[in-house]
Amino acid sequence: MIFGATGLLGKALVREWTQDQVVGFGSKDVDIRDGSQVRGAVEKGRPDWIVNAAAYTDVDGCESNRELAFTVNHRGAVNVADAARSFDARLLFLSTDYVFDGRSNTPYETDHARAPRTVYGKSKARAEEEIGNIFPDACIVRTSWLFGIGGKCFPDTILRLAASRPEIDVVNDQRGCPTYAPDLARVIVSLCRAGVEKVIHATNSGDCTWFDFAREIVKCAGLSTVIRPTTSEQFVRLAERPKYSVLSRRSLNQYGITMPNWKDALRDYLSARNAFGQAEYAANKPSS
Repeated sequence: MIFGATGLLGKALVREWTQDQVVGFGSKDVDIRDGSQVRGAVEKGRPDWIVNAAAYTDVDGCESNRELAFTVNHRGAVNVADAARSFDARLLFLSTDYVFDGRSNTPYETDHARAPRTVYGKSKARAEEEIGNIFPDACIVRTSWLFGIGGKCFPDTILRLAASRPEIDVVNDQRGCPTYAPDLARVIVSLCRAGVEKVIHATNSGDCTWFDFAREIVKCAGLSTVIRPTTSEQFVRLAERPKYSVLSRRSLNQYGITMPNWKDALRDYLSARNAFGQAEYAANKPSS
């Protein structure tokens, strides 16, 4: 059972999870803020595993809507954990690099102290803490810089800007790990099948800055747009962005699971995006 099935990762999970019976709920189907709705869905479905990928992920929006952020990301996550425990389901909860302070200069291990600096990070960290108390056998998967087709993401934004601008300024002082949604979805399936009950860091291999990422996007797409490096101070946002959020993959590798390099994942994304665009055009092409 997947909560958040209409999000970027949720859609990938539904597509990739092909060898088991899967039911997915978006927020219009089940509002995880309502514990009775969650319990009703779990009681009816009686799943072996629940993957909670539902979240309010607009990090700037979270700063302006603290109550909503905590109601969804913390209380909603606890509602799912309570229902999973009540009906003997296993639980995998999706979390984020934002639970850390972004001030490290070496990859974050799973046991690194939480020190979130944003409302979004604090809401997810609080969820991690409470899930750990009420459901110690849960699997918590932290990831970062998620991208994929069928939703808003950094590569899509860069490609759309590049279509109309000769130059784009992109910050070069924030470093992290891009993660392709289908790759992460396949990892989640593997972790569930292996019965993992730990905190796991799962990202594509390698790391880069947003500038590096943007430059590779434009290059692989065969575009001539110039990507210029700039600093975070030139792009002031409501939520502070971590300067360093590279997650160590040691926890994932211990299970013999690896993920492709982010550059290879980007090429897969571009191919899928092109195919998705062609299919969408064909579906909406006016008849003659």
